[in-house]
Amino acid sequence: MKSTELTRRSFLKTTALASAALGMPSILSSQEGLPPSNRLNIALCGVGGQGRSAVESLKGENFVAFCDVDDERAAKTFEEFPGVPRFRDFRVMLDKMGNQIDAVTVSTPDHMHFPIALAALSLGKHVFVEKPLTHTIAEARQLAALAREKKVATLMGNQGHANEGLRLIKEWFQAGVLGEVREVHSWTNRPIWPQGVDRPDHSKFMPVVPASLDWNLWLGVAAEREYDPAFLPFAWRGFWDFGTGALGDMGCHIMDGAYWALDLGQPASVEAVSAHQTDVSPSTASVVAYEFPARGNLAPVRWTWYDGGLMPALPADWEAGRRLDRNGTLIVGSKATVFAETYYGSVRIVPEAKMKDLAPTLPAKTIPRVKGGHFAEWLRACKGGAQAGSNFEYASRLTETVLLGNVAIRARRRIEWDTAAMKVTNLPEANQYVTTTYRPGFGV
Repeated sequence: MKSTELTRRSFLKTTALASAALGMPSILSSQEGLPPSNRLNIALCGVGGQGRSAVESLKGENFVAFCDVDDERAAKTFEEFPGVPRFRDFRVMLDKMGNQIDAVTVSTPDHMHFPIALAALSLGKHVFVEKPLTHTIAEARQLAALAREKKVATLMGNQGHANEGLRLIKEWFQAGVLGEVREVHSWTNRPIWPQGVDRPDHSKFMPVVPASLDWNLWLGVAAEREYDPAFLPFAWRGFWDFGTGALGDMGCHIMDGAYWALDLGQPASVEAVSAHQTDVSPSTASVVAYEFPARGNLAPVRWTWYDGGLMPALPADWEAGRRLDRNGTLIVGSKATVFAETYYGSVRIVPEAKMKDLAPTLPAKTIPRVKGGHFAEWLRACKGGAQAGSNFEYASRLTETVLLGNVAIRARRRIEWDTAAMKVTNLPEANQYVTTTYRPGFGV
């Protein structure tokens, strides 16, 4: 059966039958066929570009299938592992090899995270998905619910969640070192790809689809359109139909540590200003203000996000000559301010003189540290260990917060968010950005 001939009905039927046969595993989806060393049988979706990170990090496991829609982008991986079966269509891969797979990785453009992860979870597979977890808020909630039901090991690829700095901030906050935190600022130098652009114009020339690319499968659940090199391999991030802009690209990294340390849920409201946004493409720069309500005895928090080269004002006691990194977060407490770099590998109380003064009195390390990074953490979870820190239960909440910023950007008005109902209450038309529509045939 050709990839384009696999219907939605047959795919869902296959998924349901395989799920029933495999049950709801808590450790491995199938112990049969595993090598004696207890290596996982892993299928990787997207093995070029960002997907190389998964390939390199998981080499110690057993690769049983590769899925990529672009042979040229995947060529290095294909050459390195010539004996691994190759597929272009994830549906065909899962249909033919479902009973040989324990875990699936998803390193594709944002719009295809959900359908692939949904299919893998439905079959009871452990799943890794690059950040942001999903393209929309509704998708994030659905993946979290299904992962909870299937009792599998999951992970979003915001690798900083496995770093030491994220744990230090939480320990300092819980011990009262920072005092009361009501203000956070995060920023990024993204976009580093075109944004604020118009729909590609093919009136004067019609680009030819490269022979190495299956354009139909790259589009996946997105609406049909003519191929254009403006979309890929990297610039898809700057189109709403495929990506989530600068905020979606970096928010799950840069906002992660403070979000976790401060025990934040969803904001009550979000307001954004942006520049040069179009109906098809995110803005060239934006400032997004999130208002988080109080949590028990914890104060409400105003969190401001900046992108496109915009940055926050420097703290009053910031050292002369010290510059802000191109990406980072400032957590402003009543007693101390913390600067965290992109992935929370380094966190410092500022100014540096205060860090040195406080160092002898900083609390003991009480939160368990992660050995080997986020992929190693996920592998241990797949093999019966504790869930990874950025599992889908947590990752879905962080992703929802990040993507609410995009809802506000696209709405161009302040939005009020009802978390329980998953809807914008003051501007009903903004709810069109909470979910999306899908081209049929992909199991969603």
